[in-house]
Amino acid sequence: MQFCISGYKKHYIQTLKLGGPIMLGQLGIIIVGFADNIMVGHHSTGELAAASFVNNFFTLAFIFGIGFSYGLTPIIGTLFANQQYQEIGATLKNSLLINFIVGILLSLCMFLLLLHIDLLNQPEELLPYIIPYYILQLFSIIFAILFNSFKQFSDGSLDTQTPMWIMLGANILNIIGNYFLIYGKWGFPELGLTGAGISTLGSRILTLLTFGILFLYGNKYKPYLTGFRKGTINRFHISRLIKIGLPVGLQMGVETASFSLSVIMMGWLGSIALAAHQIVGVVTTLGFMVYYGIAAAVTIRVSNFMGKKDVPNIRRASFAGLHIILLVAVLVVIFIFCLRNQIGYLFTTEKEVVMLVALLSLPVMAYQFGDGLQILFSNALRGIRDVTYMAVAAFICHFLLSLPIGYFCGFVLNWGALGIWCGFPIGLTTLGIILYYRFNRLTRL
Repeated sequence: MQFCISGYKKHYIQTLKLGGPIMLGQLGIIIVGFADNIMVGHHSTGELAAASFVNNFFTLAFIFGIGFSYGLTPIIGTLFANQQYQEIGATLKNSLLINFIVGILLSLCMFLLLLHIDLLNQPEELLPYIIPYYILQLFSIIFAILFNSFKQFSDGSLDTQTPMWIMLGANILNIIGNYFLIYGKWGFPELGLTGAGISTLGSRILTLLTFGILFLYGNKYKPYLTGFRKGTINRFHISRLIKIGLPVGLQMGVETASFSLSVIMMGWLGSIALAAHQIVGVVTTLGFMVYYGIAAAVTIRVSNFMGKKDVPNIRRASFAGLHIILLVAVLVVIFIFCLRNQIGYLFTTEKEVVMLVALLSLPVMAYQFGDGLQILFSNALRGIRDVTYMAVAAFICHFLLSLPIGYFCGFVLNWGALGIWCGFPIGLTTLGIILYYRFNRLTRL
């Protein structure tokens, strides 16, 4: 046992050192999500329900775009391990272009959805809140995706702190902007949910501008700047980014789509179910973002070992990340269990919503371990650039397991909102097991 611990000890330390800033940055997003929903929920329950509808659809667009940009991390990690700094700069230049194109395409898709939003049969009284907030989110897609391209470049070159500080600073300004614009403080107009949308758009523009200025003028990035300026847009870089990024984007998009489509089913149950779904969705990101921070560090470390063709350390780094994630999952389950009856009151005073949040906490606790498992091994596979298999597995588990089970339990068995959430523990745990066996087989070979 002592031998095993000593073999993993350095991997625990390095993973936490890299993943800590990523986790803090992601926790900053959670805090903003909590603040947004608390402020909006106390302004009106109708606006909270509208935010649930819009955010879940835009999460699909954002997650696909961010997932696509994740294709940059293992490429940068491998180049960084071999000290190919000019090639890193040239790859970043191509990444920004292809991610800009992806941002435009996603914006067009979301615009078409807005034109046909009446087909989704959402409560009529929510549309005055939904439409302006939807438009503001639409404009912010490109800024979020381009910033993440810079972030993945920085993470892959082992600098996880710069993106963390930029994200935390922007999140603080976002919360302050929410306070002013939602409630109309200090002479600002009282805009409710629309004010939250304006503040979010402003913070996303700020993150991109800040990172762009730091990259162009900061000493830290000088080794990459020459390659960035001299590098050309070419088929080799673009095709390599698409080959890795597209399956990752699809895999993450499929997972998010299953949650987003469940929002439509929640809308069939009314505003109370939508509001409760939004609250539980924000709470469950607590575990997801921490798992992601650890798993992202695993991707960085695995891609570095991949560049050195060091398979034993690829395995050790991955399983060290798994150990940390399983420990965090235990803490998340304990946290949700202890506070399940109080969480809803942070967002609203309506007792019916609070009671439904407590009920939906049960399936959320049930899928924490499966969620951590699938996040860890999808990122480990990303580090070794085996991404197509996990996209197919994600489609099967989410669209052929999670959603059908949720519909069956929710409407055939008539379990309502609880039934809709029952599909997620089964789908996520199955996916985690499949990806574990895939990674284990490839690295043993």
